[in-house]
Amino acid sequence: MTKQNQVQLLLVDDDLTYCSVLKSALEKRGFSVSVAHDVKNGLALAEQIEPEYAVIDLRIGHESGLELVQKLISLDDNTQIVMLTGFASIATAVEAIKLGAKHYLTKPANPNEIMNALHNNAADSSVAISENPLSVKRLEWEHLQKVLMEHDGNISAAARALNMHRRTLQRKLDKRPVKE
Repeated sequence: MTKQNQVQLLLVDDDLTYCSVLKSALEKRGFSVSVAHDVKNGLALAEQIEPEYAVIDLRIGHESGLELVQKLISLDDNTQIVMLTGFASIATAVEAIKLGAKHYLTKPANPNEIMNALHNNAADSSVAISENPLSVKRLEWEHLQKVLMEHDGNISAAARALNMHRRTLQRKLDKRPVKE
């Protein structure tokens, strides 16, 4: 299959090593992969290649991948988007899906998980429901994410709404969330 006939996939992530490994794995699975490491270049590439698929990181440097999801869908609402994140929260998962992403995977997602997400648009009613409530730390993380989303990712505005110092909020957001 020639490069022109291959399915176009846009990969946007600021982790250069992860991008390199994932690009290679996806190319072996028949995709023509274009890589960007920020939202601006990701959008420019999308306008150029018109991807059928996209794999977008939630946090791209200090930018939000949610912004790119919204722009990709406005360019072509048939683009199949998988959102990846090392900072998963219910609030960002809901926003990603509302904006047009088809799936939301936590890092480190392997190429097979990504391929399954790219090609599976069916909902799964057999997903297990947790028997345990979220921990207080996880609830705090979820609440911070929700307030941040309500303020369009503006940390200063979210900190004011939370009656919290901006740097305190930044420190809390920079930590990886607890699992449960």
